[in-house]
Formats: sequence, structure tokens, C-alpha cells
Amino acid sequence: MEEFLTMSSKERERLVVMARVEEQELTIQEAAELLALSYRQTWNIYQRYDEDGDAGLVHRRRGRPSNNAIALKQRRKALQRYRERYSDCGPTFAAEKLAADGYAVDHETLRRWLMAEGLWQKRRARQAHRKWRERRAHFGELVQMDGSPHRWFGPDERELCLLDMVDDATGITFALLDEAETIDLAMRTLWGWIERYGLPRALYVDHKNVYVTGREPTPAEQLAGERPVTHFGKACQKLGIQIIAASSPQAKGRVERKNGVHQDRLVKELRLAEIGDKQRANDFVRDSYLADLNKRFAVQARSSVDFHRPAPAGLDLRMVFCLEEDRQVHNDWTVRYQNRILQLLRTGAVLPRCGEKVTLSQWLDGSLHVFYKSKEVAYEEVAAPVRPVVIVKPVLPPRPKNKYIPPADHPWRNYDRVQARKAAQQARARPNGPRARKTR
Repeated sequence: MEEFLTMSSKERERLVVMARVEEQELTIQEAAELLALSYRQTWNIYQRYDEDGDAGLVHRRRGRPSNNAIALKQRRKALQRYRERYSDCGPTFAAEKLAADGYAVDHETLRRWLMAEGLWQKRRARQAHRKWRERRAHFGELVQMDGSPHRWFGPDERELCLLDMVDDATGITFALLDEAETIDLAMRTLWGWIERYGLPRALYVDHKNVYVTGREPTPAEQLAGERPVTHFGKACQKLGIQIIAASSPQAKGRVERKNGVHQDRLVKELRLAEIGDKQRANDFVRDSYLADLNKRFAVQARSSVDFHRPAPAGLDLRMVFCLEEDRQVHNDWTVRYQNRILQLLRTGAVLPRCGEKVTLSQWLDGSLHVFYKSKEVAYEEVAAPVRPVVIVKPVLPPRPKNKYIPPADHPWRNYDRVQARKAAQQARARPNGPRARKTR
């Protein structure tokens, strides 16, 4: 009988690392650095993995409530009391007042509650202090990613965006050029990095809606306990790549400085190569410019262990770097997508029933694919019915009616005279006196 384990993304990452330790590809110390854990904790994890297999990596308190959790009823009462009396107080002061009222709660716990309810926002009392940060030790441990809008073909040409990826440990860079910093450009750039070096552990990006989103979760996401993500974020989740959003441009100083290098050197390189279009510029960047740049400016990482992971065997990256949306199947087995009608065909064994959900995947090459339970469904696009054009006649305002005034010779004005004439004519038409009655 087959058994199934439910594992989080963190537990799956630990499974991959523990398997590499078991095969002696990594030491416990290197695995601890890769997982950002202490040596003792990593050793304990490996011991449980060695004894219980994959099941030893699953958290043992999964599905159980926390022993220190405050009852939901008590939390609601404390928040209600805060709304009634202490809505203008900070978490620390409000926690003191709530404790005096019989609602004992730690000020940090109250702060998290208030932030979750939208009753309190994190405030910065003074300017943030920044300090120098050492490079990461491993190639692929952290890759910074940022777009650089610039007039790459000269001051008189249009502005394009160069999306740059820079490894934090070595300074190795990869970049692509496009019209703007879009999801399409971000996916193609990350795809190019993966083909060259493998899957990085984490990406360091800014707060643009290409990478992260601030929207509220949908009802389906709330039921599933998922956080809202962008299409790019969903692709990174499939690949096990962590996205870290920087709070300021200074936090991504390495890629920001690299953008300055590109704006100086790449502009001149394109001019010397007499390149003035986007396609030729991308070919030049991939084949010549980046190789020379990495040879000149890349440095050796402190550790020789590469934190890049190979893409899973059999994984089609076209199905990862795509735009996915769920649609409902209508009663005639059609699906609507962006004013298009897709007729699902019974050409295979998989065919969804009416009312079920299918996933529409638009690949980067523009092709559209329909999937049901991870299996592709054939379809054909049908023309949308042409609705008859209804011509609405303009409604004109009613014409004003003028009062009718009869002329002077109108019979209505000579009514008495006409009646007298008719009476005279009738009198002349009668015989003189009543006719005598015949007698026998």
C-alpha cells in the first residue's frame, strides 16, 4: 500500500540537501550553511532522516495547536476592548491597559494582532542605519535582479530596459534587453540563467509588481492558506527559488552598481559594433559582451561548493515560465479566455466535466495550452457569435402644436346663417299644410 507524505517547501528543500549529504556530496557543515541552520540542528535533522527516511523530515507537531496559543475567544475580546477604549494607543501602552482590565497579553503579541487586523502599522522612528554587508560565500546562494531603463542605442534613440542578474558571491552577471521590465522579460532572463548555471537558491528583487504583489488574497487563496503571488512568483515556487524583496535600492547595491557599468560600457560596445536593434543587441550581449565582462570583473567565491541545483529531470520549463489562469468549463464544453472561445475536443482519455475548472497556460512563445489534472486537453478555437447590430433611431422632440385659427369664411364662423338657410330649404320642400286624409 502506497503512503503519501505532505511536505512543505522548506521540508522538500531539506530532503534534497539531506540526500546530498547521504551521497557524501555535502558535509554537515556545508549543509548547515545551505539551510541557514546551526551545525547541531542540521546534525539532528540528518539523524532523523537516517532513521526514519523522508518521514523524519516532516514537522512532528503538524496539525496540532500550539501549546502556548491564546484562545481565539480571548483574542477577540482583547481586540474589541482595544477598539472601544485604546484605539489611539500604541501596542506597548495598550497592553498595559488591557492587563489592568483583565486581558493579559504580551505587547509584541498584541502588536502582531493589531497589524493583522489593520489597526496598527509599523513605524520607523529614525532614519535606517546601513552597514557594509559581506558577499555570500557560495555561488548561487543569492542572485540580485534589477532592471535598468536607458537609451542603449544612443541619446536620440528610444529607451529600453536591460534586466540584469548578478550573483552576490562572485559578481557573475546575465542580462537581456526588452521594451520594459515585464513578467515576460523577467521569466526569459531567469530561464537563461538556469540554462547556464542551474537553479539559484534565492533571488533578491525590489517591490515591483512583477516580482511581488500587495493585493489581498482571493477567497480560494484564503481557503488554501496561500499568500498572493505574481506569475513570476508562482514560477519561482515551482522551482523552489526563494524571492527576497529589498526594502531600498541600497540593499541591492551590487546589481545597482553593475547597472552603472552597463550604462557606460554596453552603450559604447553597441556603438562600436554598429548595433541598433533589440534582437541583435541581445545576441551580442549573450554571445560576446557578458563573457568578456564576467572574465574581467567576476571574483572567486569564498567556498568552492556551488549552491545551484539542477532542474528536475523531465521538467519542461515552458510549463513553468508561463501565465496561468483557471477557467470554468461551460455546458457546451467551451472555455472563454480574453474574448476567445476554446472548444474542448474529445481526442483523448482526459476530458473535464461541465462546471469543472481547467488551467489555461499561455507560454512565452504566445501559444495557449489547456490542462486538466496536469494533463493537456486538445481544443480548437471557434469564432465568437456575431451579434446583430441594433440601429437605434434618434428620438426627436415633439414638434410644438400651433393653435388653429379658422379663416373668416370658415363655416364655423357662419354657423347661424347656415342653419337658417337649411331650415328655409326644408320648409319650402314640405307641401302646403297637412295632406287631407282620404275617406271611403
